[in-house]
Amino acid sequence: MADSWKLVVHAPKDVVQAALLAHDIIEDWDPEIVVSGSEIAAGQPDEWMLEAWLPRRPRKADRQAVAALFAGGGVEPAAEKIPETDWVTESQRGTQPIRAGRFHVHTPDFPPVDEPGITNLVIPASQAFGTGQHATTAGCLAMLTTMKRRGVTARTIADIGTGSGLLAIAALDLWPRAHAVATDIDPVCGPVVAENAELNGVRIGARPGEMVIAIAPGMDDRLLRECGPYDLLIANILAGPLIELAPDFAASVPPRGHLVLAGLLTKQERAVRAAYRAQGFALAGRMVNGEWSILWLRRRFVG
Repeated sequence: MADSWKLVVHAPKDVVQAALLAHDIIEDWDPEIVVSGSEIAAGQPDEWMLEAWLPRRPRKADRQAVAALFAGGGVEPAAEKIPETDWVTESQRGTQPIRAGRFHVHTPDFPPVDEPGITNLVIPASQAFGTGQHATTAGCLAMLTTMKRRGVTARTIADIGTGSGLLAIAALDLWPRAHAVATDIDPVCGPVVAENAELNGVRIGARPGEMVIAIAPGMDDRLLRECGPYDLLIANILAGPLIELAPDFAASVPPRGHLVLAGLLTKQERAVRAAYRAQGFALAGRMVNGEWSILWLRRRFVG
């Protein structure tokens, strides 16, 4: 295994959060550098650190990329070699549980809760994105819960860019007789999703209540085409790909079908909504979580 390192910057909470937001909107960020932010110690809520985890000794360009996340410059990230380990998993270890919609999402480091109407989902820290901590993932969980409460039904579900599989697993909890397809472009996600499905009692298969996994870019996959069309399609990715995939999503969602779109900043919402309006979708619901918009769209029926 290659050496694992991290770059660390200590700064006030608002400065670190601004740097995390700057990182989130960089579309060509080096995927080998995983960034996280957290309190330095309990009882010091305004003292934070940003950590950038790398599977190699940091290069000058790595240091510059991390420093550039901080407005005004003048930041010198400190480099630390860490023990041989899974560096992405380490960056997520100790992640605090979250509550979003009817879901309590936690890693195995934390116990489930025993509360009426709350579903516990256990998602270990892993190489795949999506432990529920990001505002877009939590927003999708809340939106799916709202859709269920408002009477939406789903028999076929697709989770595009699934990461850890969390949203597909949550959707099957809400619609237990549906069949779900969870896809991602990153091959590392396949075994991660399968493990998380097993941990949460979801079977892999093609029957109602089960899920299949595919590694594919966008909708370009035979399995995806065969399992569609989809009453509910979830895509928590980025604004650019959401706009590019609008025609493909429209071809996969029938009239009166539903989309949940996330990964877009509020300032990007107008462009995303315009792309889907041109494909026959209307806004059914909207949530804002921090700087992020979560959209529920419904495809219009043309008689």
